[in-house]
Amino acid sequence: MRTELFISWRYLVTKRKEKFISLISVISILGIAIGVTALIVVIGVMTGFDQDLREKIVGNYSHITLTSYKPIDNIEYENLIKRIGPHEHVKGISPYVQGQMLIKEGSRYFAVGLKGIDPLTEGQVTKINKYIIAGSLDNLSEGSIIIGKELASYFGLGLNSIIQVYSPTGKQHALKVAGIFNSGMYDYDLNLVFTHLKTAQTILGIPNQITAVAIKLDNLYLADSVRKALSQDLGFNYNLKTWMEANQNFFAALKLEKLAMFVILTLIILVASFNIISTLIVLVVDKTKDIGILRSLGMSSAGIRRIFTVQGLLIGATGTLIGAISGFGLCVLLKKYQFVKLPQDIYYLNHLPVSIQLWPDVTLIILAAMAITLISTIYPAYKAARFEPVEALRYE
Repeated sequence: MRTELFISWRYLVTKRKEKFISLISVISILGIAIGVTALIVVIGVMTGFDQDLREKIVGNYSHITLTSYKPIDNIEYENLIKRIGPHEHVKGISPYVQGQMLIKEGSRYFAVGLKGIDPLTEGQVTKINKYIIAGSLDNLSEGSIIIGKELASYFGLGLNSIIQVYSPTGKQHALKVAGIFNSGMYDYDLNLVFTHLKTAQTILGIPNQITAVAIKLDNLYLADSVRKALSQDLGFNYNLKTWMEANQNFFAALKLEKLAMFVILTLIILVASFNIISTLIVLVVDKTKDIGILRSLGMSSAGIRRIFTVQGLLIGATGTLIGAISGFGLCVLLKKYQFVKLPQDIYYLNHLPVSIQLWPDVTLIILAAMAITLISTIYPAYKAARFEPVEALRYE
């Protein structure tokens, strides 16, 4: 194999009188490199979106949400804490009330999602503490409200502003702005507000009752197994939903888009592989005399086949290496300098998130590029191996 590798390398780097073959080789390498670069960058961005969305969704909502077919009163909630709390993976439990209400500011009305929380325990299940950019969760008392940055901007509100809200029953309430949060999710920052648990109960007309229990785990990816265990323990009176189930359609669509982009951009490498086939076919014709000499010296047809297979793989490996370096470099630049800006109201963030995963993303890209390259060498190498010494040297 060492002989075949040496000959393949000489064919690839030795200066030839025929410059056309060298040009095709360079084009083949560049084609593979561009394809691999595009794949790494696009898949890195798609993975970045996926991870960023997961972090923000989990930051706003708990790992597991427990609801019942009827409102949960205080006694029932205390019993739930005793049954859920001892589980080894449960790290936080907090009650909340969720519903809808209408905000009035001047002559404008705006419908928002209302979430009534317990300020003492909410920080155990969500990252609301980290998201508050003005005010504090500790300031959230009865009769106060925490709103998103986008909603505050829409109405021109600030700390200590008074908001008039209407409950589903039509009653009017005045709430004081105790904090402004920025989760990085445009929809959440515009359409979600937080009040004290008792305030939300009053607005929604369900005193001393909660609608759900938020549960946080030590590992968010154990949510499904913990949900099954808790479901068996609590029985059929309660419905438990994980953060993955609550957003399964969204993440399924994102996964499908990532797969589609991988397939589409792999076609770039596939097109570049035709250049490798052309290069090897032209090289086989150009090296007919060399093939005849090698065969007459005793090299087997398998050895000839390996020479051209290795040369094709060298072209593919060179292009893949250049593409991988370029892809990594471009991803690092995108992540560090964020020079590609996005409209936040459409994409929920203002820059491209990038995350490079060696496994499985980059590994699969490199393996796919090398597999396509290997397949492209089969026909030219097979044709070269079929030359007989007499036929190869007949006209020399």
